[in-house]
Order: sequence, then structure tokens, then C-alpha cells
Amino acid sequence: MKKFKYIKISNTKKLRYIDNYFKKKLYIIFLPGFMSDIDGKKPQAFKKFAVKNKLGFLAIEYSGHGKSSGKFTNGNITQWSNDAKNSIKKIVKKNRFILIGSSMGAWISLNLFRYFENQIVGFVGIGSAPEFLDRLMWKKFTNKIKKEIVSKGISIISHGGSKFKQKQNQYPITYQLIKDGRKNKILSKKIKSRIKVTMVHGSKDEVVPVSFSRKVLSVFQNAQKKLVVIKNGDHSLSNQAPLKKIIKELESIVKDII
Repeated sequence: MKKFKYIKISNTKKLRYIDNYFKKKLYIIFLPGFMSDIDGKKPQAFKKFAVKNKLGFLAIEYSGHGKSSGKFTNGNITQWSNDAKNSIKKIVKKNRFILIGSSMGAWISLNLFRYFENQIVGFVGIGSAPEFLDRLMWKKFTNKIKKEIVSKGISIISHGGSKFKQKQNQYPITYQLIKDGRKNKILSKKIKSRIKVTMVHGSKDEVVPVSFSRKVLSVFQNAQKKLVVIKNGDHSLSNQAPLKKIIKELESIVKDII
């Protein structure tokens, strides 16, 4: 069911994606997290839902992620937000869509409202992590790690260096990534969209506190807001039981729109 494809963004950049193409239909767009790909259970579950309900679907891998082109160390929030924006313009075009942002994908989603506010008709966040680079990484790094990042421009962070765990045992954090994150502050802004916004968060998320989902909800002034805390849920919420709950929330948003 995966059927990966590649979209050419420029002469030097191509991004891997999964889609369920419809010319004039509501779309569901899934944006993955930091150093994540589209091989996991979440994009597959959401595509299955879209196919079953005859909806459009798009899930992308940002540059430097998964099998998309580019080096991860050259990427940042601005670039990955542009990857999402350009992919939506090329594939989803003028269709309306519901955003699903997982972890960092929720931060990218919030950035997209400035370009697609009239097309976005719903938003679901999963373990949302806006501004995590500063709030969850930089502030918790040791002085030694901070000095290395500033002086060398990069540090290879192991699980012990930060609670922001990934599948990989270690990952590179560049100074330009941290600085770019500070330019993409979103939690002090206000979004006026009158849509349904649902944040789903695991009660046992050791990576991103539930308070971050509450912060996202506070950005929306006029939305129908909802926080769903999954009992004993972890950060990824990729297992069958939490995925069922997320799809139930998605279904509720879709029913209101169609």
C-alpha cells in the first residue's frame, strides 16, 4: 500500500512522498517529526483512512529525512516548512485540507497557516513539539554541549544529552538549526481560523510535556479546541490503540466538513 513517489522541488532537491490523489476532494496531510520518515505506522493508518473515505492524502519526507535528497545537517525549520509548503502547492493545489502534525510536524503545521489559512479546515497535533529546539533541547543541554555547538557549529547528541529521543542512538545538532528555530517562534502568535483543532498527547510522553499541546491550543483564538490525553501513551502514539483514538478524532473533524 505504500507506493512511494518523488516530487522534484528544484534541480537539486527531490522529496519522497505518499499520496492518494483526488482532483477536487478534501485532503488529509500528514507531516512527520524530527528525523522521522514516512515508513511508519501513522502515515499508513492515515492513508488507509483516506482511501476508505475517498479523500485525498499526502505525507512527505522533508529534505535530509528518510529517502528524500539533501543532508540533514543543512536543514532547519524554515527549510522543512518550505518543503511542506512547496509539496502542498504542487500536489494538493487549491484543495481544502486537514493537517496532521506529529511532534515537530505540528510546529511545521503551525507555520503553514500563514500560507494556507483559507485552505486549512482542521488540525490534529500528535505529541506536538513547537519550539522544541530551544525549549526542550538547548535549555537542557549541558554547558559543554552548548560550547561545542557554538564553537564547532555542530555536536553529535546521544540519548543522554537530551530527552528528545529518536530511533537513532545519536543525531547531529547544528548551531544554524538552533538559531533558525529561534526565528520560527510561533507560540506567541495568534491564529484566527474558525476550525476544529484537536491535540492528542500521551500521558507518559517523556519527550514532550503535555503542556506543549496546551500551548498550541492557546494560539488559536476562534477554533473549536480539544485536548485528548491518551492514558499511558508514549511520544509516538504509533500503536494500534492510540492510533484508533486519533483516527476517531480525525473522523469527527471530517464529518463536520463534508
